[in-house]
Amino acid sequence: MSFGRAPRRRFTLLAAPAAAAALALTLTACGGDGNKAGGGGNSHFVTGSGGISTVAKADRQDAPKLDGATLDGKPLDVADYKGKVVVLNVWGSWCGPCRLEAKHFAKVSKETASQGVQFIGINTRDAEKGPAVNFEKDNSITYPSFFDPIGKLILRFPKGTLNPQAIPSTVVIDRNGKIAARTLVALDDVKLHKMIDPLIAEK
Repeated sequence: MSFGRAPRRRFTLLAAPAAAAALALTLTACGGDGNKAGGGGNSHFVTGSGGISTVAKADRQDAPKLDGATLDGKPLDVADYKGKVVVLNVWGSWCGPCRLEAKHFAKVSKETASQGVQFIGINTRDAEKGPAVNFEKDNSITYPSFFDPIGKLILRFPKGTLNPQAIPSTVVIDRNGKIAARTLVALDDVKLHKMIDPLIAEK
């Protein structure tokens, strides 16, 4: 039994009514089941026991165009980081699992910066920037985050790919700009390294 504010369970992202109806994309807020695969029957990805899904290099699809403004109002385009491993983390300041994983993302982002890794956040479902900005300060997050309150950027991921489907979600793009890995659960530093280290090592 729970009292007070009802827990948030599911969100339907609405970029525009027609687009949302066509895409029919639903995000699970603060999801905890890492074994929920998604994206269609011909996606070529494998989900490991830790909830990390990966795609063989030959089967990866191009990441969508992801550009917009950051929480501090600066322009940001993921395409500018081609040649680096890009770690995209979908988060909200109101999300408990996001708070739990944030310190690990801050730590690993610093550890891997010299290895050609760029972390980028996608802040979503925060109607105002204030709570999200405070979230980053509280967790010593220094990498940029898109401000994407209604999930427009998330809707750009094509069906059949390792698209983000939960909050939090983490998607990793390889050095060639292709979607290589995804998880739909919160990560600690060990699991985060397990997800990105093989991509750092790729030639």
